[in-house]
Amino acid sequence: MITFPNAKINLGLHITSRRPDGYHNLETVFYPVPLDEALEAIPAERGRTEKCRLVVQGNPLPGSNDPQDNLVAQAYRLLDAEYDLPPIDAYLLKRIPSEAGLGGGSADAAFMLRLLNDLFALGLTDERLEILASRLGADCAFFVRNRPTYAEGIGNVFSPVTLPPLAGYGVCIVKPDERVSTRAAFARVVPRQPQEPLRNVVALPVEQWRDRLTNDFEQSVFPQFPAIAQVKDELYARGALYASMSGSGSAVYGLFAPEAVMPEEDFGPGTQVFTGVLR
Repeated sequence: MITFPNAKINLGLHITSRRPDGYHNLETVFYPVPLDEALEAIPAERGRTEKCRLVVQGNPLPGSNDPQDNLVAQAYRLLDAEYDLPPIDAYLLKRIPSEAGLGGGSADAAFMLRLLNDLFALGLTDERLEILASRLGADCAFFVRNRPTYAEGIGNVFSPVTLPPLAGYGVCIVKPDERVSTRAAFARVVPRQPQEPLRNVVALPVEQWRDRLTNDFEQSVFPQFPAIAQVKDELYARGALYASMSGSGSAVYGLFAPEAVMPEEDFGPGTQVFTGVLR
C-alpha cells in the first residue's frame, strides 16, 4: 500500500505567550500544499525479528542516519505497542526539505498512522488517529484530516477557519540553503498579542494580506539570515500577491493569482524551488 504525504504552509503565525512548561502558545493557519513524498508499506513475513524495516531515499535528513529514529518508524512502533502489528517493509522517498517549516516529518508520521490503519483494518477513527499523532509531534495531528485548519496552543488545538477561495492559486516554495534551528528561532522571538486577530485577516481577500498577515518568526530570523528575507522580496518582485516564511523557516512561499505565470526556478545557488497549484 502506498500513500503520498504532503507539505503544509503557515498562513500567518503569531507567538502569543510563553507557557509555564517552557513552550509557547501560538496561533496560525495550517494549509496543505501539493509538495508530496511517497511512503509505501508492504507486509513482511511474520516472526521476523525486525518488525519495521525502513528504507529512506531522496532528500538527506539532518541528525541521526538510523532509519529507526525516523518518525515513520516511530509511528509504526506507537501502533505496534497497542495492536501487535505484523512486520512490514517500509519505503520513504523524501522530497519535502527538512528544517524548512513545511512539516515534512510530521506529515510522514501521520500518513504512516493512516496507512497502517487501512493496511491492517484497525478501524481507528480520525479522532483516535489525531490523539496518537499528537504523541509524535505538536503538528502531526493536522495531517490526519489534512485540510485548512486554525491551530492554537502549541500548534495542537484545532478548529475550523474561514478563508477566501484559494483553490487554483499558484504556490511557489523556495528553500534557501540556510538552516534555521526551531529552538533558536523561538528563543529570539518576543511573544505578543497581534494587532489584528488572525482569523479576521485570513478571511480577507489574498490581495489584502500583504503587510497584514504576518509571521512573527520573520522578525527574529530575517536579521540573522538576510538571504531568507531576500527570497521573500524576490517573490514579490516576481508577482506574488502574498509571500511569507513558513513556520520558523527557512522555506519561503509566494501565492500567485490563478492566471499568473509562475516564477522560473533560478533563485540563486543552493536553493530548492517547488511550484504547484493549491487544491
